[in-house]
Amino acid sequence: MPHHLTPMTPVPTTLKRRLRALPIAAVGLSALLLTACVGPGDSAGTAGDVSPSAPSTATAKEAGAPTPRLVYTHDAGISVLDATSLEQVGTAEMSGFNRLNPAGDGRHVFVSTGDSFRLFDAGAWTEPHGDHSHHYVANPQLTDVAFAADKAGHVVLHAGKTVLFNDSSGKVESFETSALAAAVEDGKLPPTDVYTTPEAHHGVAVELEDGKLLVTVGNEEGRSGIAVLTAGKGQDRTEVVRNEECPGVHGEAVAAGEAVVVGCENGMLIYKGGAITKVASPDAYGRMGNQAGSEKSPVILGDYKVDKAAELERPTRISLVNTETASLQLVDIGTSYSFRSLGRGPAGEALVLGTDGGLRVIEPLSGAVTATIPVVGAWEESTTWQDPRPTLFVQGSTAFVTEPATRTIHAVDLGAGKVVKSAQLEHVPNELTGVKG
Repeated sequence: MPHHLTPMTPVPTTLKRRLRALPIAAVGLSALLLTACVGPGDSAGTAGDVSPSAPSTATAKEAGAPTPRLVYTHDAGISVLDATSLEQVGTAEMSGFNRLNPAGDGRHVFVSTGDSFRLFDAGAWTEPHGDHSHHYVANPQLTDVAFAADKAGHVVLHAGKTVLFNDSSGKVESFETSALAAAVEDGKLPPTDVYTTPEAHHGVAVELEDGKLLVTVGNEEGRSGIAVLTAGKGQDRTEVVRNEECPGVHGEAVAAGEAVVVGCENGMLIYKGGAITKVASPDAYGRMGNQAGSEKSPVILGDYKVDKAAELERPTRISLVNTETASLQLVDIGTSYSFRSLGRGPAGEALVLGTDGGLRVIEPLSGAVTATIPVVGAWEESTTWQDPRPTLFVQGSTAFVTEPATRTIHAVDLGAGKVVKSAQLEHVPNELTGVKG
């Protein structure tokens, strides 16, 4: 049990009932485990068989505060850490290359198993109770609840909705994020709305605050842009606006003012206020396929690649796209980076983890590098995108960075500008995400 938690207290009757309803064909404390993006490539990994054991569901303990947790993948499965102490609190055996994405409710994580989006309970959550809340921790467990998918792709969280995209069918499945926990506790899926794109492709979808649906446009041969559909249900939605000036459309992010962007091989598309605007790259091929947005900033942080023929380009420039002015700024940070190097700080600052081991803190409007925080040793990106590499994940004011070469994870206090805690891991870390608890 993490050292900061209170001793075991009696579990409320309602909580006992909910715990009994949890699916228990799962892994327990000694056995656990989907960037939104399916990597720099265009296909999801395929997971192997899971060999679950049945944990005790009577392990819930009340905590004095939310207990954030981290979830990381490795070649033997998935492990969970307490985000404060960095101590391991659970692990699961799960073969294959597994991808992780937070489900949006502060408790669950999606595991992309190739043919499904499967839910993993990280074992930390908060329940509102009148004018206050109660916080709980329990053994992490892989649930039996899964959304079927021929080829599980992107997961997008926005405006209180979680949206899943099935690359092999073009099926877009969206649901109220707040309905997830109760449904999973009953061993069920939450009510969903399903829209299917005209042609299947490696794509992404975002449900907006007004109920409209933004979807990518493409097919198996290529992807060309985005379309925005009316609010509604399923196939009753009709097209409002589209733009197909975006070859190789990939990824998504949302900036302040609900400006939604997707990357292109020659720039970026911005959807805002009912209109789509193209921001062109200064190069004929200038790809911005991975992006990071912040509700605190109108600027989107993206990568920037110019060599279409490269087996692996090692760019040193990043892109900053201002969604208010539809302008692009390229900043050379003096080191290369990977698709797992981009993040945003609590005030909207842009964060980039370089191959020199430094975490750059960048003022997004000016492009000025305001700090470089030494975190890991120098590293080189593998040409195989599924291979482990230092990975950045930001939760609150802390940036967590893995270091596969030393089997270590580091916690960086962004306010103090330094590493405040490091911990040795049992396995070489690959993907990394977390829940707020």
